[in-house]
Amino acid sequence: MNRPDSKVVNAIHQASFIKGDALDIPTLKVLDPQGVVIEGAQMPDIDEELALKIYDTLAFIRVFDERMVASQRQGRISFYMTCKGEEAAITGSAAALSDDDMIMAQYREQAALRFRGFSTPNFMNQLFSNSKDLGKGRQMPIHYGSNELNYMTISSPLATQIPQAAGYAYGQKLQGKDAVTICYFGEGAASEGDFHAGLNMAAVLRTPTIFFCRNNGYAISTGTEEQYAGDGIAPRGVGYGIETIRVDGNDLLAVLLATQTAREYALKHNKPVLIEAMSYRLGAHSTSDDPSGYRSKEEEDLWAQIDGVLRFKTWMVAQGWWDEDKEAEIYEAYRTEVLRELKVSEKIAAPALEELVTDVYHDVPKHLQEQLSELKTHIAKYPDAYPSAKGESH
Repeated sequence: MNRPDSKVVNAIHQASFIKGDALDIPTLKVLDPQGVVIEGAQMPDIDEELALKIYDTLAFIRVFDERMVASQRQGRISFYMTCKGEEAAITGSAAALSDDDMIMAQYREQAALRFRGFSTPNFMNQLFSNSKDLGKGRQMPIHYGSNELNYMTISSPLATQIPQAAGYAYGQKLQGKDAVTICYFGEGAASEGDFHAGLNMAAVLRTPTIFFCRNNGYAISTGTEEQYAGDGIAPRGVGYGIETIRVDGNDLLAVLLATQTAREYALKHNKPVLIEAMSYRLGAHSTSDDPSGYRSKEEEDLWAQIDGVLRFKTWMVAQGWWDEDKEAEIYEAYRTEVLRELKVSEKIAAPALEELVTDVYHDVPKHLQEQLSELKTHIAKYPDAYPSAKGESH
C-alpha cells in the first residue's frame, strides 16, 4: 500500500530549503595528469592484451579523425565530427562491455565502434554513402550503425537514444539476457526532455542501462556555465534515484573502472547507472564549426596537456607494454591504411535508386513506388544535375 506518510522519513517544522549546491559529487581518478597511478587508487580489471587493444583503437581514431577532417576540407566528404579529446572516455567505457551489450551512441563515439571491430572500409563506405555502406547511403556522414556489432544506428535529433536505451534495456531484462545497454550523450543533450523521460523510465522500470554522459565543456558553442546552474549532470541521476558516479574522462583507467563497476551493478540489480565523464572536446564541434569564436587557444592548450591518450600511453610504457618504436609503427601503418581505403571507397558507386524505398515495408507501398517513379522522371529530365544516378537503376 502507498501510505500518505510513506515518504515522511525526516520531518521538519520550520521552513528550510535544501541548498541547490548541497551535493558535492567527487570525481574518480586513477592516473595523475602525468599518467602515473595515484597511490592507493583502485585499479580496473586490465591486462596487457586489453591494454594493447585499447591503444590500438586510440591510435586508429586519432589518425582517422585527422585524415577525415582533411578530406572534408578537400571536398571529398561533406561532413565530419571528431572524437579528439574524448577518446579515453569512449574507448575506456567500451572496453568494459561485453560484445552482447547494446551501444546507443550520439555521434562522437566512433572509438566504441572501432573497439568492437568495425573495419576501416566500413567506416569509409558510410562516410561516402556508397553502395557498400551498411546503411545504404541513407544517412549523412558519421551516422554509423552495425547490427552485427550491436551498435544502434545513430540518429541526428539530439537525445532520442536516451529513452530508446531505457526501453531496449527493459527488453533485455524481460528476456533474461546477460547484457546491458550503454547510452552515450553529451551534457548538452541532457538539457533535452528525452533525457529526463529516459532516466525516469529506466529508474522506475529498473532497467540495466548505463547512461554515459560525456561532459566535454561545450554544447556546440554554448559553455557549461550557460547550460546549467547545478553541479553538472551527475546530481540529476541522484534526483531520479539512480546510482551515479563522476569520473575523470581523460583518465582511461578510471573510466574503465567506473564502467566495469557500473555494468556489474546494472546486471546484478537490474537497475540503471549514470556515469558523468568530465572531459574536453579538443576539436571543433564538427567541420562546420569554428571554435575560435567561443573559446581561447590557451584553454585548448591547457586541456591538451592532460590528454587522455598521452596519459594512457605513459602508463603503458611504465608497464613495459609500449615504446616509441611501436608508437611510430602503428601510426604510420594506420596513416597508410586510412589513405588507401579512402581512395578505394570514394570510387565505389552510389546505391541503386530503388534502395531509397526498400526495407521499411515488407512490400513497397504504392505511394512510394509512385514517388520513386517521379524521381526517376525528374533525373532523366536533368541528367547533368544527377551524375551519380546514371546507370544506377537495376
